[in-house]
Amino acid sequence: MTHATTDRTTGPPSPGQGGDPAADVRRPRRPRRTTALVAGGLVVLLAALGTWWWTTQRWQTEWRDDFDASAGSLPSQDWIVDTGTQYPGGAPNWGTGEIQTYTDDPANVGHDGDGHLRITPTVDASGAWRSGRIETRRTDFAAEPGGELRVTSRIKVPDGGQGYWAAFWMLGEGFRENVTDWPGAGEVDILEVIGRKPTTVHGTLHCGTAPGGPCSETDGLAGARSVPDGTHLSEGFHDYAVVWDRTGATEELRWYLDGDLFHTVRSSDVPAAVWERATGRGFFVLLNVAIGGGWPGPPDGTTTPGRPMLVDSVAVERR
Repeated sequence: MTHATTDRTTGPPSPGQGGDPAADVRRPRRPRRTTALVAGGLVVLLAALGTWWWTTQRWQTEWRDDFDASAGSLPSQDWIVDTGTQYPGGAPNWGTGEIQTYTDDPANVGHDGDGHLRITPTVDASGAWRSGRIETRRTDFAAEPGGELRVTSRIKVPDGGQGYWAAFWMLGEGFRENVTDWPGAGEVDILEVIGRKPTTVHGTLHCGTAPGGPCSETDGLAGARSVPDGTHLSEGFHDYAVVWDRTGATEELRWYLDGDLFHTVRSSDVPAAVWERATGRGFFVLLNVAIGGGWPGPPDGTTTPGRPMLVDSVAVERR
């Protein structure tokens, strides 16, 4: 770049030059274009950093189980293993008409030694069905005001056929205190797959009163996603998730299959008091495989015992 110089014949030297011709060179001025380029670069850099944070740092794990334990061992102490046919004082047949008895036998609920929890319905010598059901000891999984909570699991559902009912779900904390407080305490079914509909996952919010009420019980506020090519969900592992979003004036519950949104329920869909009662406290997480009940129907001659649900991981994350 060529430097500009003063005209020594038309005026005094510039300040600091004195009479030295070598000092006759003025300090070059930084072009304004360079300043603009620097500012623009900072904007791009900040945008890139924001994108990086959003895509890599947005979810923080609060709780997780990867089921890395020896074959035949029961779930860790983070879980309660349910047994029998009802909660003490609760509705018989777990309130759904399902016919199995839940046990703490590793043949029905235990690790497979390959990083999975295995829940397996079986038939005993008398012809009675047995299966497994577990729930987290923690009951405080909740989205903070202005934040989000994601509850997710990687699961291979069973392929036992008619009468099987696989589920990954949550119940409101209040249900631990009063096992008859359904559906008011809140239930979020993240995954339900029944044997006669092996290509479809169902997601539901149960709330309000039953039957009927603002949440259309006992069906609840439900949505579903069927695999487009007709592949049975039991043919592989899939990611099932619900996101509880409290970042806006209207709260949302959103359901996902392999990252694809398939169902949304908003707080504006029900009276404010119903939403608050169903979501105003924390939740606990459950996994089970039931047999029979009013929705899937009873097993029949085509039903195959011994077909497990495999759970690779369960995670609770927030941002």
